[in-house]
Amino acid sequence: MATIVRAEVRLVNLRPLTERTDAIQSFVSQETPIVTLHDSDGAVGTGYTYTIGAGGSAIVALLRDHFLPQVIGRDADVIERIWRDLLFSAHALTVGPVVSLSLAAIDTALWDLRSCRAAMPITTLLGGAHESLPMYSTEGGWLHLSTEQIVADAIEMQSIGFSGAKVKVGRPSGREDFERLAAVRTAVGDDFELMVDANQGLRADQASRRAKLFEPLDLGWIEEPLVADDVAGHARLAAGCSTPIAVGESLYSVAQFREYLEAGACSIVQVDVARIGGITPWIKVAHLAEAFGVGVAPHFLMELHVQLSCAIPNGIWVEYIPQLDPITTSRLDLRAGRAHPATTPGLGISWDWERIDAMASHDTIVLGSCDAVGSKEDQAR
Repeated sequence: MATIVRAEVRLVNLRPLTERTDAIQSFVSQETPIVTLHDSDGAVGTGYTYTIGAGGSAIVALLRDHFLPQVIGRDADVIERIWRDLLFSAHALTVGPVVSLSLAAIDTALWDLRSCRAAMPITTLLGGAHESLPMYSTEGGWLHLSTEQIVADAIEMQSIGFSGAKVKVGRPSGREDFERLAAVRTAVGDDFELMVDANQGLRADQASRRAKLFEPLDLGWIEEPLVADDVAGHARLAAGCSTPIAVGESLYSVAQFREYLEAGACSIVQVDVARIGGITPWIKVAHLAEAFGVGVAPHFLMELHVQLSCAIPNGIWVEYIPQLDPITTSRLDLRAGRAHPATTPGLGISWDWERIDAMASHDTIVLGSCDAVGSKEDQAR
């Protein structure tokens, strides 16, 4: 039995390379807490999570003061038990993003550790259902961009083999949204998938009218048309709309996904491995969706989601938004517009520790023994 003997926490603030604006926010920073776990056999696992704009320090504090002290000395193989114990130790704070995001940093590190010890890619360890999946791009579809810019980006993505693109909606009038989307559809044709994302920015009446207006465009889905906790509203919209409804990036528990699926309130699940609390609950949501005949097209975090989506039979898309390039030496294996999972053991992410330490907003937080750690060269994969 290998036990966790040391944990490290770093916080890096990543600045997006492009301006990202949607119907409710514009964010210029992505705080990324990184957790590294060392076991008594000398194996190392690294996991991470993220926030948009603010909250990274709260996650670091919860990890440092509450969660990671409970992990020291635990058997590294009982991942489900550790996840459940940590969740219930903060039960008064659940269900909520800070707890889920904190759990994700630890849980992904534990799965990285297990996968490395097994000398097996995480995709294979979790099922290995697909050799690759199609990608769609979001980076050129932000709400502040002009019609000419989103059309040009969609054409470029199509030319390099991408199978789709997503455009943000939420302009003052539905007609303006429609005209922007229609210009993209005309430019790329009918065989290129076109999705839209309202980022919870519409009222029920607006969502209903725009969904009807968009129907001739044959959209792949309408994402988060209403506030995320309005299951009944999404169910009513889905019942009166021929376009699939996608939700998931703002849901933080398996039970919340169950409510949506049971109500017929969505037909695309976009479970986010950080916001759901890690790989342990992510896989449960994916298999739950499979039981309802619903596909999984996860939100963000493409560097990790490509591995997870290819592990499950109902993985259907990977979203292209580069995130980790400034602090990793690995890159997404993208060929002819399709994302391929990593073939190396672990999560498939090779961390650039020199860059991470140079960019970290504070000194590395260390818990546990200082005697059982390898070098940073041993950690980098």
